Amino acid sequence: MVIDETLSGYSDWCYGIAVGAYVVAMLFYLYEQAFGYRERTAARELVAVGGGDTLVAEPPGESGDSPSRTARAVRIGKLAVSLTAFGALLHFGSLVLRALATSRAPWGNMYEFGATLCLVAVGTWLVVLRKYPVRHLGVWVLLPVILLMFLGGVVLYTTAAPVQPALQSYWLVIHVFAIALGSGMVLVPGVVSVLYLLKVRKPAWSTRLPAADVLDQVAYRTTVFAFPIYTAGVVFGAIWAEQSWGRFWGWDPKETVAFIAWVVFAAYLHSRATAGWRGGRAAAINIVGFAAMIFNLFFINLVTTGLHSYSGV
Repeated sequence: MVIDETLSGYSDWCYGIAVGAYVVAMLFYLYEQAFGYRERTAARELVAVGGGDTLVAEPPGESGDSPSRTARAVRIGKLAVSLTAFGALLHFGSLVLRALATSRAPWGNMYEFGATLCLVAVGTWLVVLRKYPVRHLGVWVLLPVILLMFLGGVVLYTTAAPVQPALQSYWLVIHVFAIALGSGMVLVPGVVSVLYLLKVRKPAWSTRLPAADVLDQVAYRTTVFAFPIYTAGVVFGAIWAEQSWGRFWGWDPKETVAFIAWVVFAAYLHSRATAGWRGGRAAAINIVGFAAMIFNLFFINLVTTGLHSYSGV
């Protein structure tokens, strides 16, 4: 298979510029969080608007911030969203160019899988912004995305090349993409659950965070969407394993940790639906599931040895 080095180079450029756009957007989100509206502390209320939840903010000036500075923070926050969308377009373009350069799905190694996962996380965040007033929290969502992309581009980068024969299957498109889609989506509720725990402990800067109910709803509803996709990815993996290795399940390290993460997220959703768990206990379970995902992505791929040791790093 001939690799188009020109398209591969363009892909790398788009990847790098996307990271730069995310960094600038993160700084803009940080500015809005620092100087935007504070949450109303005397009476917090949620008002349902168009199927979403809108946090009633304190009027300008009551939080100690001048109206002009607050308005400027809002404008910068909107600019941050535009930069995030611009970065996502470049990010998507880098994957498309990588696919064209290699004539295969662009998630055949750790570098490409991480790039796909991060793109899904950013896309999920942009969707969340259309439903909830949590724009200034973009700094906390983009921070892990930027760290993952920096690690991918510097440490895990792999030159464009054909995948190993074991991966030359249509299941690479189906299984790996489903896992990347589900894993990328749970990054957002994982981060939001951490913020929820910080919120309920009421640190000095907690008034800069949305109401705890908003954070809880964002984490729960995003996980509800991500869980079936992740479940499908695990099932597809079992089917591919049966075709490749002659068994659906073999307790390979990556399979085992993926199953553990699935159980944790299932417990999170089940506990909310049946036991009525809300708040800190549910958030803690969600964080454990997110941590299992990260552990599976890095430690299992880079440290242990198993049938999934194909990352090319």
